[in-house]
Amino acid sequence: MSIYFETTRRDFLKTSLATVGTAALSRHLALAQAPAKYRRYNVTSNQGKQALYSYAKAIQAMLKLPPDHPQNWFRNAFIHLMDCPHGNWWFYVWHRGYLGYFEQTIRTMSGDPNFAMPYWDWSQLSQIPDTMFNDVLTPVASAFEPYTKDLDTFTAFIQPSLKNYWKGLSQAQIQQLNIRGYKTFDDMWNDVSGWTPTPMTGHLSHPGHFNPENTAFAPTKIARYLTLGNAQLSASVKKNVSKETVYSGLEPTNFATTYYQHIPIANPIKIGFNSSTTASHNTAPSQGTVFSTLEGLPHNSTHNYIGGGAGPGTPIPNGPWGNMTNNLSPVDPIFFLHHSNMDRLWDVWTRKQQALNLPYLPDSRQLPSYEKEPFLFYVDGNGKQVGPSIAREYINMSHFGYDYEPGFGEEIIGKRPLVLAAKQSAAPVKGLMKANTATLTLSAASIKTHLDSDTETSLFALVTVPRPTEKSPNREFDVLVGAPADATNVTPDSPYYAGKVAFFCGMMHMSGMTEDATFIVPLPKRKEAFANLSAAAGNVAVTIRAVPSGGGASVLRAVTVQSL
Repeated sequence: MSIYFETTRRDFLKTSLATVGTAALSRHLALAQAPAKYRRYNVTSNQGKQALYSYAKAIQAMLKLPPDHPQNWFRNAFIHLMDCPHGNWWFYVWHRGYLGYFEQTIRTMSGDPNFAMPYWDWSQLSQIPDTMFNDVLTPVASAFEPYTKDLDTFTAFIQPSLKNYWKGLSQAQIQQLNIRGYKTFDDMWNDVSGWTPTPMTGHLSHPGHFNPENTAFAPTKIARYLTLGNAQLSASVKKNVSKETVYSGLEPTNFATTYYQHIPIANPIKIGFNSSTTASHNTAPSQGTVFSTLEGLPHNSTHNYIGGGAGPGTPIPNGPWGNMTNNLSPVDPIFFLHHSNMDRLWDVWTRKQQALNLPYLPDSRQLPSYEKEPFLFYVDGNGKQVGPSIAREYINMSHFGYDYEPGFGEEIIGKRPLVLAAKQSAAPVKGLMKANTATLTLSAASIKTHLDSDTETSLFALVTVPRPTEKSPNREFDVLVGAPADATNVTPDSPYYAGKVAFFCGMMHMSGMTEDATFIVPLPKRKEAFANLSAAAGNVAVTIRAVPSGGGASVLRAVTVQSL
């Protein structure tokens, strides 16, 4: 369970040399892939629509289970709140296990032995599918109201059984919760209710206060912001789920983003498909972690928008928000279609790596720590605790016996990067900060290479912004490149708009939270963002800012532009 924040030069060299061995292991695992028993279809297909009937039947059955039953609909969501990783390299593999066992539960509860969870390919359909507003496929349905009418109703229903469950946890499970910052049941419940205790100062007359921005629970009426008549994602989220952005997120050839914080090397951050390496899957996103492009942009912002917002400038600026905006997001049935698509993209990236004869796992030094990470809260299709399991079990989709109907991204498989040489030669450039604006001097050649390719992104910005706090609840920031100094709110069709970086869920009690976190953002492919390019002989001055979504002054803390 140990990984490294302090990495030595010798370790760095060993990591580089280990790639060959990992490539061989990747090929071996690919050969071991078993034929799929189940296929997950696009939800817009006939098979995908048919699967929703079984899904709805199972949800109805799970809602009616008593709260002490492990397969109760809400009990299942608490697995996510208590153990899910975000902002680190276990994001994909943990959610693969969670979704795989949930899929087994749906087969059991629906009586459909062939059920497989459809995926919502938001790159092709940038709205919630119409079918996901039918009856219990939306959390605002009347069937949810006996349990989620309001917080008091929900507390009376679920809290007593959860407390009993907590008392029976193993020491290993308690250890994982402690890493997460949940030293007691009340610590965990505070992230459900939004209660923020006042630190012990002797003033017992002020025990705490309610913080709507940190409330995982959502009452039935506001459980989902989007409706059948208002199903579209916002323009900025559409930019994040666009084919261009998703393609950029599939480009990295490293498994995980690695931050060599204390090594004097030219490129301290190696951009990966996954978010950054951490010591535990329960490590909080912090100054030492970096969100990958796919997690930090399409994943997070889609979650937030379906729930209604994430701070000023969003439909519901100050909370409380719907389910999808916080860590009880699996209460909304759309959660599992969203994550089925994220899992599909991991499969696309894996097969891309295999086709290029590149490793699709961590290198041989990192792999043992990655594989041995314990996942201790899953429940299988029979309602039994899975027991001690580790990440290794969920690396290969054959563990659950499924594959995917092809969707967006397949065209990247087997395609040799056209600008690989340029990517390797472009050195990282750190921005000179003044008044929360970064000025960077980029080579004209690297910008031209970036602009010349219709599909590939060769320049990425590593953007550091402040995480949300109670005093400053902004969870989303628009990254502007080359915009005029007085531009504080540009639309996604602007040539200066790079994308929206987004924090998912508050989790303000989570242990180890620091003030900043970093996101990997592909630079825009518009010449206007690089205004001085045509006149530049060698270098071009470029400005980058990060403004709260909806407008405002830049809050950028730091930025570096580099290639993969």
